[in-house]
Amino acid sequence: MRALRNFGERDLRIVDVDAPAAPADDEIQVRISAVALNHIDVWGWRGMAFAKRELPITVGAEASGEIVAVGKNVSGLRVGQIGALYGANTCGSCEPCQEGRDNFCENVAGIFGFHIDGFAQELMNFPARLFVPAPDGLDPVAAACTPITFGTVEHMLFDNAKLQPGESILVHAGGSGIGTAAIQLAKAIGCTVYTTVGSDEKARQAIALGADHAINYKTDRFEGRLRKLTKKQGVDVVFEHVGVDTWEGSMFSMKVGGRLVTCGSTTGIKAQINLFQLFQRQLRLIGSFGCTMRNIEESLGKLAAGVVKPVIDLEIPLDQIGKGLERLENRQVFGKIVVSL
Repeated sequence: MRALRNFGERDLRIVDVDAPAAPADDEIQVRISAVALNHIDVWGWRGMAFAKRELPITVGAEASGEIVAVGKNVSGLRVGQIGALYGANTCGSCEPCQEGRDNFCENVAGIFGFHIDGFAQELMNFPARLFVPAPDGLDPVAAACTPITFGTVEHMLFDNAKLQPGESILVHAGGSGIGTAAIQLAKAIGCTVYTTVGSDEKARQAIALGADHAINYKTDRFEGRLRKLTKKQGVDVVFEHVGVDTWEGSMFSMKVGGRLVTCGSTTGIKAQINLFQLFQRQLRLIGSFGCTMRNIEESLGKLAAGVVKPVIDLEIPLDQIGKGLERLENRQVFGKIVVSL
């Protein structure tokens, strides 16, 4: 069967590998349907890694698949089901995993496609407990956008930031995959949504998607523009994942008692904090990583119900993944890039 493997910095190759044997007792075998690209794929492609890994490695951290075989101990799943594949190989035995909070796993073996072999292969055996079935009829491309994209945003906005109906929120990088998800999920509960984007065209797209105000950060200081739009009040929640380039402006964009939730740092990992501003304005800074199994299940349900939709910038075959990664690296996207197998 085919697999897409990373042999080193910007060296991706489609290779023939042995198809997997029958799944183990607690595993399923899935035919991969679609792989959704994320910045973690760009980091791996560049040669960045935050833990030891062995090359070559099969890439792909977010995907959907169809069950083609089940192990003898597997119940509640059947051949033919489409579902989302959890993005990390968690232990399943620690207390957080037992509670479905796999993003707090105490013994995680690694992130698929970054530390361990990922989803850009035609078939793979996979822990049955990490497969989240999609509602009948949901498109596999939509399902592929839930384990990292919609799931991460669900966890950030509702588990961590406790976003409430009618509140105001600033979504950074509204043209990114998680940015487009955050705009929709916040708007679905009646929030006023402000977003930053890198071009006037993306601003138009963000407004069409549901944002109330879109600020081109290349032509405006977003924090100044936001303060004017909110009559110097700021917003209840800032949705951060950019990092150094936006951090100080994000701190300035919150109203008294505001919450900043962050899941990423694509522009660097070290930022300064004005401690006087932090305590005097009673701000709250919240870190968020990954998502729970429940977040994925809820995301699949919202997609199936039409509450939100995946915004697909580009759908490409496996042999064009390099094109997709370059497009993502250069911020030439609005929404998700999906590789169809």
